[in-house]
Amino acid sequence: MGTILEPFVACWEELEDPRSGNAALHDFHELLMIAFCAVLCGGQSAVDMALFAKGKEPFLRGFLKLENGLPSHDTFSRLFRQLDPDRFRAVFQRFMEKFSIQCQGVIAIDGKVLRRSFDKASGKSPLHMVSAWGCEQRLVLAQIATDVKSNEITAVPKLLEMLSLKGTIVTTDALNCQRPIAEQIVRQGGDYVLALKGNQGTLHDDVRLHLEDLVCGAATSKPVVEADHGRIETRTATVSTDIGWLQEGHKWPGLAAIGKVFRIRETPTKTTTETAYYLLSAPLSPERLNEVAREHWGVENRLHWRLDVIMNEDQDRTRLGNGPHNLAILRHMAMNAMQKEGSKVSLRGKIKLAGWNDAFLAKLLAQF
Repeated sequence: MGTILEPFVACWEELEDPRSGNAALHDFHELLMIAFCAVLCGGQSAVDMALFAKGKEPFLRGFLKLENGLPSHDTFSRLFRQLDPDRFRAVFQRFMEKFSIQCQGVIAIDGKVLRRSFDKASGKSPLHMVSAWGCEQRLVLAQIATDVKSNEITAVPKLLEMLSLKGTIVTTDALNCQRPIAEQIVRQGGDYVLALKGNQGTLHDDVRLHLEDLVCGAATSKPVVEADHGRIETRTATVSTDIGWLQEGHKWPGLAAIGKVFRIRETPTKTTTETAYYLLSAPLSPERLNEVAREHWGVENRLHWRLDVIMNEDQDRTRLGNGPHNLAILRHMAMNAMQKEGSKVSLRGKIKLAGWNDAFLAKLLAQF
């Protein structure tokens, strides 16, 4: 186990230790490793990291020196408050390269607010984390933070720059259905499926009216029916490549088709319907549009729900300095490590196993 730390140090080698003087009593890389291990085992805060170090001291001494004893919670808190989140995010990208992940399939861009990261005393807004989720790999490919949701539009282009988009389909919600974003995706070699709502003015109305016209010549898929947790959902997709007239008036970058997905949701108490409209840079079949739209909706269950319900992200009260941002990145790293481990055990089960079984925790670390 003595070599476990080496690949992590290689990832973190360009990350500067923000501490100085007596505050740097404990080895920088060892602190990061302990913090990562704690999060793998369900830890959420600096207090949890210190408790983990105390409880797992024999395991940690198998590959860490801990020359100055065990770090306190203040040590972890100070480190993550001061650590440069932009450089830590760059570390995450190098960390992902260790997985040899080639982006493919659908990449969903979506944002999430860390609800308890606001600080009333300083007037600091809750942190808004925007992630690129590899739907097929079920991995966080990259992330970037903003202070408020309105800044998400400016954050997404920076997020896209971190990714290789060739051969992928990028999906976004309607907030990020923006011309510069569409143009950037195409320029980077990807395709897009952008949700379209009223924020694009007459474009939304023109698309809606065209696809509602029974003689528009659009192709429609057979209904797809899924039943889960007492709910039945039926989805039908429609795609039209007859967009010459639309481009004359709107000139949307890279536009090749428009589409819609009509959903019926049935529960024991009520039935609801919803129609979502999309701009497409490739002439997808209606069946493929149905799949892509479903993948984007899945990010709520596969990423955000897991972060909230299983990793308790919304209960984390870390508020000061860069702490919320850095710990969010650490949680993404831990989720990816769990996903990379190929057993059929659930994420919740893997977190428990990592805490209970030193051999399983070592297996997770040895992936790198």
